[in-house]
Amino acid sequence: MGNMLANIFGSSPVMPLEKHVGLAYKCVSELRGFFAAAVTGNWEEASKFRSRIIELEHEADDLKKKIRLRLPKSLFMPVPREDLLELLLVQDKMANRAKDVSGIVFGRKMIIPPEIADEFVDFVDRNIDAAKQARKSVRELDELFTSGFRGAEVSLVESLLEELDQIETDTDDRQAALRASLFKVEKNLDPVNVMFLYKAIELTGEIADMAERVGRRLELLLSH
Repeated sequence: MGNMLANIFGSSPVMPLEKHVGLAYKCVSELRGFFAAAVTGNWEEASKFRSRIIELEHEADDLKKKIRLRLPKSLFMPVPREDLLELLLVQDKMANRAKDVSGIVFGRKMIIPPEIADEFVDFVDRNIDAAKQARKSVRELDELFTSGFRGAEVSLVESLLEELDQIETDTDDRQAALRASLFKVEKNLDPVNVMFLYKAIELTGEIADMAERVGRRLELLLSH
């Protein structure tokens, strides 16, 4: 059992969380290539990115299950085990949303109107930025544990979380603008496709929402 735990957790109980958020970010980042292919109707190319998204989401989910099952119940840590598990869950939801939105778009071979295509891709990119910032913040966990959640490391993480908040606010603004742009042209589109376009926008925006929740969980850890 000891060797099993050592293989998963190494020398730090938070290293698997850092590995997991890396997988979640990689999964989200594949949306850039996926949507670049989707807006041009290149579904063969989109399929490659979709497969990679599924693969990475499964890897993240498998790691999540291992962490939940094997994270020791008694650790000499400055934060509760339950808070680390909550952080893990919101990290995982970033990967889930990437899989969900790519599934809807690919499954329906969704036509993204050229009038909003560039704006849509920019919106996707900004959500990827949010996931990247969440990853950057979580990767400071090991240093936080080493410092006992004190000193300059805390200030660094607080600044990272402030930037994450700004990115998430920007994605909210972009989402509202994108929905308004779609509204202007929706009367010329297939109504069913329009309905799913709004859903795709919503799911994409939830990536930044989940990233922001990662930040909230980290703030909770800092408060202990």
